Amino acid sequence: MSNTPASIDATEDLLASEGYVADRSLATVLYLALKMGRPLFLEGEAGVGKTEIAKVLSSALDRPLVRLQCYEGLDVSSAVYEWNYAAQMVEIRQREAGGSGAGDSVFNERFLIKRPLLQALEGKPGKAPILLIDELDRTDEAFEAFLLEILSDFQVTIPELGTIKAEEPPIVIITTNRTREIHDALKRRCLYHWVDYPDAERELEIIHSKVPGCEENLSREIVAYVQRLRQVDLFKNPGVAETLDWASALIELDKVAIDPATVSDTIGVLLKYQDDIAKIESAEGQEILKEVKRELASA
Repeated sequence: MSNTPASIDATEDLLASEGYVADRSLATVLYLALKMGRPLFLEGEAGVGKTEIAKVLSSALDRPLVRLQCYEGLDVSSAVYEWNYAAQMVEIRQREAGGSGAGDSVFNERFLIKRPLLQALEGKPGKAPILLIDELDRTDEAFEAFLLEILSDFQVTIPELGTIKAEEPPIVIITTNRTREIHDALKRRCLYHWVDYPDAERELEIIHSKVPGCEENLSREIVAYVQRLRQVDLFKNPGVAETLDWASALIELDKVAIDPATVSDTIGVLLKYQDDIAKIESAEGQEILKEVKRELASA
């Protein structure tokens, strides 16, 4: 596959060039997916950077990004194609009134509305798109079964037109937040990687990369506090996206350090459930900031 990285180190550099701080295992599986032409199945909690990988690849490799955002009830007409019935009816009436084109089928590409999966199969060689199938766990098993043909042979069959096969397969990234299990038949067609929360060192690197205006002391306090929050029994732990949002918010407030009032005022940037917020605002939650301050002071 043209213009893709030639090694694992080159893959790490490619991601880093777009500000994405990846660990070695992620760079390795991404390199193999690109080299082998296999879809990459990324699983993990929301906000850990799964979707961002597809965006980074699109920018770094200079390829279009085609995104299929999954949801309950997603079907072929929304994901692959549908016919423009209104335009077909107008065409039929014009022909009946003596217009040109009599005898031609109205089931041709002129009346075909191409949805993301079909768009991804029609990429040009050397510029095949990045196909992001985002949050697959939101769909049902019937849609998973439909994807098998596309992921196996990179083709789709339209009864009125025949089979459309990609000249060059797209680079496929599939993400799931694991709200339900995905069938083994689909997983077997992919390379798999679990995207976990970063450790403190890597999360600090991410802040340096994405929020360069955040001072070192504040960055370390943010990372230490968020890392500690993830050890608490919360309904939804803050992801990397929330860490970056919090860092940006504290900069906007001209903060150079975290204090109890700042945490209380801005906790809604990190946590999105009232029960979690109430827990952190309790005496137990307030102790977390004290522990963070003590740890950083003794480091």
